[in-house]
Amino acid sequence: MSRSHRAPLLALSTVGATLALAASATPAFAGFYDPPVSLPAANGALVRSESQNLNATPGKATRIMYKSTDNNGKPVAVTGTYIEPTAKYSGSGPRPLVVYAEGTQGQGDSCAPSKSLESGYIGGTVQGFSAGYEIPGINALVDAGVGVVVTDYIGLGTTDRIHTYVDRVDQGNAVLDAARAAVKVQGASVTTASPVGLYGYSQGGGAAASAAELQPTYAPDVNLKGAYAGGPPADLGATMTKADGTILTAVIGYAINGFVQSDPNLKSILDAQTNAAGKAALNEIKTQCVANSIASFAFKKTKDWTVSGKSITDVVNGIPAAKAVIDKQKLGKLKPTVPIRIVTGTQDDIVPHPQAKQLAQDYCNKGVNVGYVGVVQFLNTGGTAVNHLNPLINDNGDSRRWLLDRLAGKGHISNCAILGILP
Repeated sequence: MSRSHRAPLLALSTVGATLALAASATPAFAGFYDPPVSLPAANGALVRSESQNLNATPGKATRIMYKSTDNNGKPVAVTGTYIEPTAKYSGSGPRPLVVYAEGTQGQGDSCAPSKSLESGYIGGTVQGFSAGYEIPGINALVDAGVGVVVTDYIGLGTTDRIHTYVDRVDQGNAVLDAARAAVKVQGASVTTASPVGLYGYSQGGGAAASAAELQPTYAPDVNLKGAYAGGPPADLGATMTKADGTILTAVIGYAINGFVQSDPNLKSILDAQTNAAGKAALNEIKTQCVANSIASFAFKKTKDWTVSGKSITDVVNGIPAAKAVIDKQKLGKLKPTVPIRIVTGTQDDIVPHPQAKQLAQDYCNKGVNVGYVGVVQFLNTGGTAVNHLNPLINDNGDSRRWLLDRLAGKGHISNCAILGILP
């Protein structure tokens, strides 16, 4: 096995060995994540903040709660972390800001990135174990003198609702409002004039792409200059089909639980289609972090959760109300107005390569300035997520430099003209 494939496999193999360490590594949060009864009117307004100690990240950190808007148009509290660099920004102009949209952490409140950042690389509870696999990427940006704000997304951390995993509008709004909130943090050197970049892989890649799509209408005041969307689940139906029976089968449950949170009318419809095992799985998954979900549901198939014996995706496709929800998550229908870098592994074993490349094509068709990168993969890694994680690790430096160039005002030449011959 090549070195590039060993690295992510090694990361996955540590999950079982480190679960027992998590219970003693959990900070106390003293009600910070309980939203108030009423919220400010403005999107991105700070609700509360407090200083935060990070074990593995440089810079001065502040835990934040800010106001956003959910996919039903309702006000919602979202939490996250802003990191003020100690390093000087070497570029010209004001210090830039990057909104870092993390990849899949889970659905339980203990999985919130702002909590795992404080715990370091290993943290949480035995039920909600988290591994800070995004910390190196965050640190590299902070070390470059860039202000970084990490969103927890809607419902991850805050105690008033279930995390609406991979919901296009919820994620996009949470990312954009994190940018608005960061400039309001006491002591932050980023301002409304700071160039803003979006950075995300996997779930975060979808969130970054969604935010880039929504920015022209939802947050034109955010000074957006570029977005990196790695491994994006642009077509959720295709992604759910691909993920079924893999090490990350549970992400399908995260999505279903989130859609029921947004539309409670779906609960009775889906209850009628899931058997006792399916109901128990969905209930267990909604409090888990990804490592626990791997331990419980790796390589299981959702056909064992349904009354009919069909996969959850097939069941959803047969229910018009449920299918409509899935279809609403499709990326590529709106036009970002900034350069966007889309990266995908050619044999991604969780988030399918064809739908990620199709997102690039959809953007190209709309005249978007796209930098598409297909990372050639020769081995089929059989649903272990090795090929899915590979570009996150091996393309991290190139994607970071690409985004830093956009923040520095450097031009970008689209490769849309040759997209058809790229892998």
